Parts: sequence; C-alpha cells; structure tokens
Amino acid sequence: MYRCAHNCNNFCRKSYKLPDLIMKHDKNPERLLNHNNLLRALKPAEKDLLLPYMAPYPLRKGEALYEPGDDVQYAYFPCNTALISFMVMLADARAVETALIGREGAVGGIVSHGHLPAFCRAEVRFPGLAVRIASRDLEQAKNAFPSISNLFTRYADCLISQVFQAVACNATHTIEQRLAKWFLAAITRTDDHDIPITQEQLASMLGVGRSYVARVMAGFKTNGSISTHRGHMIVNNPDRLREMSCGCNALVHDHFDTVLRGIYPADT
Repeated sequence: MYRCAHNCNNFCRKSYKLPDLIMKHDKNPERLLNHNNLLRALKPAEKDLLLPYMAPYPLRKGEALYEPGDDVQYAYFPCNTALISFMVMLADARAVETALIGREGAVGGIVSHGHLPAFCRAEVRFPGLAVRIASRDLEQAKNAFPSISNLFTRYADCLISQVFQAVACNATHTIEQRLAKWFLAAITRTDDHDIPITQEQLASMLGVGRSYVARVMAGFKTNGSISTHRGHMIVNNPDRLREMSCGCNALVHDHFDTVLRGIYPADT
C-alpha cells in the first residue's frame, strides 16, 4: 500500500497534489473504470467504447469543477475516497450543500443532451482521483449504446431522490440529526473515518451559524462519537451517530438499491 510522507494508512489528503504512484497505478485502462461503482456497472463492450475518451483527473480540495452558469464541458466520476458537493448559491453569497457525490455517482450533466449551463457549484470536498470524459464524447457513446444512457438516467433518478430527501431533511430535522447524517454519508462513501473538514465548513454547507455547529460538535465529542485534530474530524463511533441521525441516508440508500442495486456503498 502507498504510504505518504505523513505516515497515513490511507490515501493522503494533506496535499492537494495527487501522488504520482497512485496516478501511475490507476492509468491501467481496466482498473480506471473499476474505481467508480457507476462505471464498474457498465458492460464490457460499453467500457471498451468509453475507455479511449476517459482519463484520470486529480481533484483538489476546494476546487470548483464548475460554477452556476458555466458550460458543462466534462463529466467527472469520483473514485475511491474522492467526494464532490453540489452547492446551491444563495442571494446573500452563502453556499448550501444539496448533495454529496462519491464513488457511487458522477457530476456534470451525464443525462443532458448537448452543452447546458450548470445550475449550482460542483466543489471538491475530499481530494482524490476522478475519471473525466468530455460531454460531447459521452453524448456520442450514449447514442451508440442506449444501455449507457439508460444506466445514467437511472442514476439521475437516484441523485434527484437524494436532493429531494435533503430538502425534507433540512426543513424538518435538527442540526444534530443532520450533522450525524452527513458524517455517516461521508464515511460510507470513502471507507475512511478521518474527515478533512472544519466546523466553519460544516456550518456553511448546512446553512446554519457556526455557534450551532460548535454546540452540537461539543456533544459529539463528549459522547465519544467524534474527535478533532487540526482541521480533521475523526468518526470514532458510527453506531452512536446512527442513533442520533435521522433516517434520510437509509431512505436514499434504499432507493439506490431499488433502481441501481449494488451501486451505493455499504455502510462502514
């Protein structure tokens, strides 16, 4: 296993630069698509069609893949521990997260026809690797193989269910429930309990004041669910978080399993 200079056991997130060893390893065409669950679900002939147009893309923490109004020229498929947030920009300049995308999905208009403007910001939450393909090339592949279009359309349905559930969650559940849900969603998608995020970033994503997040996080630390260290939050007790969380993650997971069984990562 690759071990960075910081002596990390998993992929190092302390640098925005993707390690050369990881890049070299993942340039193998067959492995490239297998790091993303959605791409892994493609049939061999579909993979053969897409592979010449796909390439590894290093995702850097905080990078905006596109902003509202941008022409969406590429689709990105996060791999392994990489996470991308859909952030809706508000009139007062705040940005609120509406969906979290990991190795179960993609961002970038995978079901749209032709170039369309982005509605929200797609921001890298956890750095890592993505597979990138130009929108025009993906469009040609969907025309050649309707089954590819069908797979991505079903994923779009799952993504919409996540956004719908987020709207209901934000309106009805407590900050404690929402924070617990977010931590569980993050570790499920990454298989890593070390989360590089601050209280200020959490407050911004949830659209609440930092003082509210600070009070909830103090409770999490007191009951042993979470510990913090220099801009990182470590999930120590997922079961305790599940007790405090709402049931929104489970509902989204169930819908994924109905529409695209095996795509959504299992709970850690």
